Amino acid sequence: MSCILHIETSTKVCSVAATEDGMVLFEKEDKSGPSHAVQLGVFVDEALSFVDNHGIPFDAVAVSCGPGSYTGLRIGVSMAKGLCYGRGLKLIAVPTLELLCVPVLLYQEDLLPDDALLCPMIDARRMEVYAALYDRALRPVRPTAADIVDSETYRAYLDEHPVFFFGDGAEKCRAAISHPNAHFLPDVCPLAKNMGPLAEKAFAAGRFEDVAYFEPFYLKEFVASKPKKLL
Repeated sequence: MSCILHIETSTKVCSVAATEDGMVLFEKEDKSGPSHAVQLGVFVDEALSFVDNHGIPFDAVAVSCGPGSYTGLRIGVSMAKGLCYGRGLKLIAVPTLELLCVPVLLYQEDLLPDDALLCPMIDARRMEVYAALYDRALRPVRPTAADIVDSETYRAYLDEHPVFFFGDGAEKCRAAISHPNAHFLPDVCPLAKNMGPLAEKAFAAGRFEDVAYFEPFYLKEFVASKPKKLL
């Protein structure tokens, strides 16, 4: 049995949830804009109070680890680390692009052909996105990359598979990706309440991060080469 606090701040949406054995006990989200510095602490306090009042000890904190907004990820990871230090909890990192796939696989699975590929996209300004490709079992087909999107960017995959694009970077790419195998799913964003399946899997496998040294994706992969895209 595990009780996990989930924090998601990789885009303009700020959300927090608490789950026990995969069941959502508490959730709060704000989609009105990048208000993480104001809202995150409030949401976390409410989640802690709710769980503490029900006598359920937390076992871990899961945080969306990017790629995504530099400021948003920094705020979310700092909060997660503070909670882990203060309460002696394990830290779990949930890749944001995998998280984006969860509601599609859970709630829109009937739309997906057997050979469908999922392409979650996070806006990186202009015609650039952070994107990856997964199959229906959430196995990576192509790793995360910063893509400059034009008609040829995903053609090799589109020629072979139906590809479903979603996330806050997908809509701006609709005009550039004109292919009969290209499909766009609206209103898909990374939310803490959907982190449960990925966090529970990591918890069961003992995949925990070093609280002292953990850094989100933006620091490891993209800052050195394209810092202007992350501000």
